[in-house]
Amino acid sequence: MDVVTLGETMILFTPETTGPMRYASQFSRKIAGAESNFAIGLSRLGHQAGWISRVGDDEFGKAMVSFIRGEGVDTSRVIFDQTAPTGLYFKEIRRPNDFRVHYYRKGSAASKLTKEDLDEDYIKKAKFIHISGITPALSDSCEEAVFAAIEIAKKNGVTVVFDPNLRRKLWSEEKARTTLLKIAGLADIVLPGVEEGEFMFGETDPAKLGELFLSHGAKIVVLKVGAKGAHYFTQDEQQLVSGFPVENVIDPVGAGDGFAAGFISGLLDGLNLHDAVKRGNAVGAFVTTVSGDVEGLPDRIELEAFFNASAQDVSR
Repeated sequence: MDVVTLGETMILFTPETTGPMRYASQFSRKIAGAESNFAIGLSRLGHQAGWISRVGDDEFGKAMVSFIRGEGVDTSRVIFDQTAPTGLYFKEIRRPNDFRVHYYRKGSAASKLTKEDLDEDYIKKAKFIHISGITPALSDSCEEAVFAAIEIAKKNGVTVVFDPNLRRKLWSEEKARTTLLKIAGLADIVLPGVEEGEFMFGETDPAKLGELFLSHGAKIVVLKVGAKGAHYFTQDEQQLVSGFPVENVIDPVGAGDGFAAGFISGLLDGLNLHDAVKRGNAVGAFVTTVSGDVEGLPDRIELEAFFNASAQDVSR
């Protein structure tokens, strides 16, 4: 196994029309969750990814696991919970560039995840474990599971990747800041957005944020700065890797998960940090051109075509 991740995936409903959701009468149904988005992104790029979670023993849960497994992700450590439902959320598109997300996940099956649900033998076989800041916000037992997974990984030499993925609606600012900083201090690689860096450290300057995350414990920090690209920092070097311009952004949700998948894919392929971040930027940009969290994640052929098209645009 290349990468293992753990966290909640939900059923996503999106109105077929724009404007306030109160007027919508028809919805499309899709599957979405930061961790499974990430795992699917890696699978499409040819890597082995496993997803640990709980889903309701209901039709939505069955559809979800079938879909994610169909994308090539290992779901053998997903538990069907007979006592709690699969979580739902709605993506309201009021107008272009005005997206609002509404969660119905309290008491969901995934929020019942515990450290006893973890299989140490499964985690220790991975090269990377991916942790997001969403999972510990779901419940006390989820928070315990996250720290137990990190402990297992560190004990067995598995690289810990942390994407803060701040969700303010899920917990208090004080609790969020304390927990995210604690996880960041244990992670080997941290992948924050600049807004998340500001939330955690009260700083907006990318160079200072890179130094703060490194001094806090990370070995590699990749700070995403939107369309401009991403800065990477180590103790020895730092650089801004330019992003790929997207003329028509259809749906920005899931771009950060795509970035993480592209970046870790680059590391798995032995790319240097610059080129791994460049791949992350490309996958993130690619995702924004298609509606849905995972529908825009590219495979190898699509990614290569995207790079070639970008190079031709630059050469004109």
